[in-house]
Amino acid sequence: MIPASTGHPVLPRIIGVILLLSGLALVFGGIKLLMLGGSWYYLPAGLAVGIAGLLLLWRNASALGLYGLFLIMSTIWAWSEMGLDWWQLVPRLALWFGLGLLLILPWFRKPLLTPSTSPVHTGILSIGLLLAGGSALISQFMDQDKYSLKGTLARNSTDMTSTAPTQPAGDWQSYGRTAFGDRYSPLAQITPENVQKLEVAWKYRIGDVPGENDPHETTAENTPLKVNGKLYVCTPHSKVIALDPDTGKEIWRFDPQLSTQRAGTFKNWAHMTCRGVAYHDDAEYAQQTSGIKIPANATPAASNTTASATANIGNSSPVAINADSLVTTVTPASANVTNTAKTTCSKRIFVPTADTRLIAINADTGQMCREFGKDGSVDLTANMGSFTAGGYYSTSPPAVTRDLVIIGGHVTDNLSTDEPSGVIRAYDVHDGHLVWNWDSGNPTQTAPIAANGIYTRNSPNMWSVTAVDEKNGLLYLPMGNQMPDQWGGKRTKASETYSAGVTALDIATGQVRWTFQMTHHDLWDMDVGGQPTLIDIKTAQGVQPALMASTKQGSIYVLNRLTGKPVYPVKEMPVPQGHEKEVLASGEYYSPTQPISAINFVPKMSEKDMWGGTPFDQLTCRIQYRSMNYEGIYTPPSLRGSLVYPGNFGVFDWGGISVDPVRQIAFVNPNFMAFKSKLVPREAVANGAARKSEVEGVQPNKGAPFGVILEPFISPTGLPCQAPAWGYIAAIDLTTGKKIWMHKNGTVRDNSPLPLFFKMGVPSLGGTITTAGSVGFLSGTLDQYLRAYDMKSGKELWRGRLPAGAQTTPMTYAGKDGRQYVLVMAGGHGSLGTRKGDYVYAYKLPKT
Repeated sequence: MIPASTGHPVLPRIIGVILLLSGLALVFGGIKLLMLGGSWYYLPAGLAVGIAGLLLLWRNASALGLYGLFLIMSTIWAWSEMGLDWWQLVPRLALWFGLGLLLILPWFRKPLLTPSTSPVHTGILSIGLLLAGGSALISQFMDQDKYSLKGTLARNSTDMTSTAPTQPAGDWQSYGRTAFGDRYSPLAQITPENVQKLEVAWKYRIGDVPGENDPHETTAENTPLKVNGKLYVCTPHSKVIALDPDTGKEIWRFDPQLSTQRAGTFKNWAHMTCRGVAYHDDAEYAQQTSGIKIPANATPAASNTTASATANIGNSSPVAINADSLVTTVTPASANVTNTAKTTCSKRIFVPTADTRLIAINADTGQMCREFGKDGSVDLTANMGSFTAGGYYSTSPPAVTRDLVIIGGHVTDNLSTDEPSGVIRAYDVHDGHLVWNWDSGNPTQTAPIAANGIYTRNSPNMWSVTAVDEKNGLLYLPMGNQMPDQWGGKRTKASETYSAGVTALDIATGQVRWTFQMTHHDLWDMDVGGQPTLIDIKTAQGVQPALMASTKQGSIYVLNRLTGKPVYPVKEMPVPQGHEKEVLASGEYYSPTQPISAINFVPKMSEKDMWGGTPFDQLTCRIQYRSMNYEGIYTPPSLRGSLVYPGNFGVFDWGGISVDPVRQIAFVNPNFMAFKSKLVPREAVANGAARKSEVEGVQPNKGAPFGVILEPFISPTGLPCQAPAWGYIAAIDLTTGKKIWMHKNGTVRDNSPLPLFFKMGVPSLGGTITTAGSVGFLSGTLDQYLRAYDMKSGKELWRGRLPAGAQTTPMTYAGKDGRQYVLVMAGGHGSLGTRKGDYVYAYKLPKT
């Protein structure tokens, strides 16, 4: 007979029903996981939980002891998989701990007890709770993140100085501050000692927000320029606004009055983006002379007949770029330009528009420079052939040299095999006539195309930002791919040579000087997204004129920018090979090796890394993981489905990296997020989920034998299937190629139902900047902050709250008042789901 108690007999039965249902779910899921070769834990765990539930329904006190044994077993299993990693332990144990805590409360426990009940059952449950709860408590003080690294940069400087093109210290004249893409400011007013005093100097709203007819991925990825005594901001709809740097007051506004290319709406476009504008000043180039000499070490060793950089094509045989073109004297970029026309725009802003124009604007007045092109603009649809509205335009600012404005373009991913050309075109900076064109599908013919000619369809493009070494006459292109991304059975020899790498062109002629491929036969959308960064590096072998290319796969390639030879080793490593006969029969093949740089952030994943808010999330993620092909990075796409890790947002994307040329360090923000890809036979493409964007839903790949379904790797509750951290900041010692420090970065404040401030390490989209004051800045995290860091240790020193997501790269400048400002555009990002807005925020130190 059960004695009277303070509990109600229904209460343990409620827990019993929960445990029984939970146990059944774990048993069925555990059997499926075991059949896929996964963890053994979930089947016995499900049996234990289910039996404990039945015992509770029968009001049998042995349920307490059995549940306690289950908690003990689960805790030991969690230890064996991930140690005392708090973010890994909590999803494994929190739910079970909470239910156990309820069971030990008198209201739930006492209805189970009789005079003959052994206290052992309660004791075992108590031990289980102490073990699970104690582990979680201790783990909060343990940092077992597998990528974190504590370290400190010992030096304040080296004997190196910046060799980037000179400009006033208080200006930010190019997208990457200089044409070198270094994102380094010599301003030093803001320091680790005073940065916490930063306060909002002014705010401005641009008045350009996403509308109902805009694409899902409408983004404010703009990094403004500060030059000519003004700030120049561009908006997603290609508007350009000049602001006063000290007050944020609008000086002028230019609206290109976008057409919709007869589409009637932008809604079906892949995205709507303007990353920035470019600036040109005639007076800035007035003193330049011709006949600039390339340093002697630019000439390749030995016979001078083969290049130092190679690229694997279909059979992975090397392709050499003839190095005879690596001449010792470079004709300046004006050699093929004859322009005596008078200009009304000695200072001009160039903006590429979403409706496929390149417009020149008077930097002083905001009026179009009518002598450029046709009435102030060049039509970038010329010689491109047909394409869907929004399928081709330039999302990134062009490069400018003394006499040229040079531009590539975005091509919508994975629509078809008949997309516009990836041609790079150089126009006269004054009158807009075409000087040369480099089409990677026809790479040797750089003379301007005939009026009725069409550039090579579907050749690899360059959608990001170039870097320019005008002194040595070289332009550096971060290259994309021939479409589609996940199937390459019909790619041409030329596309295999120039895709997914960096190609150096002669500024004057557009001829190739060298090319270096970072992903052979790319099937993962691992195009080079970031602007290459140019810096002279002090290595053990002497000072090297270097180019640094950050990549989606996580390698940072450091090359001699004059020859293309690696400065730090690059090894060809064996990679997974696909074995699906249907795919191979379509003409597909796989590169047996891929080039991995000695400086890399290449991630690894195992089933133990599966995550989620509950054990059920973890179980379903483990089943997903085991149901796909995954043998590490470069696992080929498949009909079964493949895990793409890192995903196509990359370890590094269009934000690139920043460097401090004096201290000789690089400041980077690696991200680790996985995606899924699954090839779909042509006849089944129409039955798949709708295409949501270039990175989600069914990608039709018209003209290829397969479409592909792309999805983020997430749990049923929408949480990432992989455990945090997902985003970091890190520093690299460029004199050694070694990491100095690496720390989790960002919180889930703006990505959870409650404003939680847990520092989990969240992804960031956008780049870093560094300053002579030894302070770096980053704004691209999923939470709405601009952050400042100590460049010696990586310690977060300050953060400023923003009203929207700031998936962009900040910048810094000096105002007319002589004070240093830090500025960021906060407009949100459609694909990442951050809060949208139209804000420009400027910060500065208070007056002393």
